[in-house]
Amino acid sequence: MKKAFIQLHLSILLAGWTGIFGKLIDLTPGLIVLWRIIIAGSLLWLWGTVTKRIAKTTSRERVGMMLVGALLMLQWTLFYASIKASNVSIGVVTFSTIGFFTAILEPLLTRSRFRAKELLFSLLTVLGVSLIFHFDTQYRLGILFGLSSAAAAAALAVFFKIFRTKFDSITLMSWQLSGGFVTAVLCLPLYLWLMPPQPLVPQGWDILWMLIFATACTLGMYILQIQSLEKISAFTVNLSYNLEPIYSIILAMIIFGEAADLGLSFYAGLGLIALSVALQTTDVVRGEKRLRKIRARQAREANAEASVESPAEAK
Repeated sequence: MKKAFIQLHLSILLAGWTGIFGKLIDLTPGLIVLWRIIIAGSLLWLWGTVTKRIAKTTSRERVGMMLVGALLMLQWTLFYASIKASNVSIGVVTFSTIGFFTAILEPLLTRSRFRAKELLFSLLTVLGVSLIFHFDTQYRLGILFGLSSAAAAAALAVFFKIFRTKFDSITLMSWQLSGGFVTAVLCLPLYLWLMPPQPLVPQGWDILWMLIFATACTLGMYILQIQSLEKISAFTVNLSYNLEPIYSIILAMIIFGEAADLGLSFYAGLGLIALSVALQTTDVVRGEKRLRKIRARQAREANAEASVESPAEAK
């Protein structure tokens, strides 16, 4: 469990840079996602083929993973649309509603019980976003894109966990990026028709930004995240990702000077989001302590029963 939490928080640290690169790269959201998938997918397939890490799959399994990849492409596009329509801080804060959507979608998709405590924690995040939405009206389009991205990401986390029980992270991510690439190419004509004309290929500094972005902040982040889902629930992973805005906001204030653009309502909303993370973390820690105590008591009882039965067995 400790290793899984380390993997989770390393992935969150890398995720904190994704919004920054989305702002730095001078491309529209769809093209950012297309090139992110091309670079990351090519490197992953090359490495997986050379090391023979990509497992054999059936046609049905490949289609399933590629469909999840199509959803991944949509989620990425909506996230960068949110940043382009507002700023990094608004984009990453609204995305933190992923915990709320997961608390609803995970029980529906896995046919498990709804947990009132998880919904309560998530509602604090929703309340925080609503404060920003109500008072910072100039960012409403970016907020709507961010909320849509969070809903898509919540579904993704559940699907990741389902497929992760069958395949390792390399196989899973390879086919998902393939599905994202196919979907991005099919959507490209429509996207270019809707968006202003611009170069299809990254230019100048964008080449360097895209390379860093696609390797460390894509492959590194998602492999660590998928591995952490082996031990940690999708809800806990997604709610822990509410820490991502903290990293991104600090970086955005330093790099882009966004502090001057954010009002009091933004910081009030951010405070509620931080509170939800603190409550969830405390609850997880207490749960782990209770579980350790129960296991220790069961071990003592088992040892006591064994010591009582052993004389009789000797006869």
